[in-house]
Amino acid sequence: MIAYSTSRAPQEIRSFDKSRAEPVSFALKQSQPALFFPAGSEIYGQGEKAGNLYQVEFGAVRVYRLLSDGRRQISAFHLAGETFGFEANSTHHSFAEAIVGTGIHAFCLPTGADFSRELLPLALRGMTRAQEHLLVLGRQNAIERVAAFLVDMAERQGGLNEVELPMSRQDIGDYLGLTIETVSRIFSRLRSKGIIKLRGLRTVEISRLATLEAMCE
Repeated sequence: MIAYSTSRAPQEIRSFDKSRAEPVSFALKQSQPALFFPAGSEIYGQGEKAGNLYQVEFGAVRVYRLLSDGRRQISAFHLAGETFGFEANSTHHSFAEAIVGTGIHAFCLPTGADFSRELLPLALRGMTRAQEHLLVLGRQNAIERVAAFLVDMAERQGGLNEVELPMSRQDIGDYLGLTIETVSRIFSRLRSKGIIKLRGLRTVEISRLATLEAMCE
């Protein structure tokens, strides 16, 4: 069993780039200052009171739950410019944690105010990603899951051939329902077939995107 521990030690940051940010209503921007969360630090915990939306200014976030047997199931990764933390009720159902040093801007949701029009697009975007994730987990084999993951990461980073993966192989396994050994083996297989090149532990160059896309259809 892997033990997971987090700490909270956010530090305020002075400036951040909003060019890639998902649109958030101006009314929600009367909020907390931008914060820096070191790698592994908790942004919010399961069961805590919800009330803010969070936007990644840089870095990356994993959202996960701990299962009854101690295993971790990651339900989402959030990259620069993406918004998370939307809940259907007043409490968080998952943990959110910085994967690497991450800048987060929190948008306060005033009590009693109706922001349904602003929140609907965010909720629908999150639901679509959740449905796509379930499709990957439920219908695809291991190599198809990893292929779909790489295609998704490439699309979310502007369609570039060189993709940064801030998350570890263990994170990817916990997201795709695979062991770390299976994830590593599939990365090696894709590399041996010339579909990807590993430029480092966290950088993947996609050499044959069409092949990768065909593998996850």
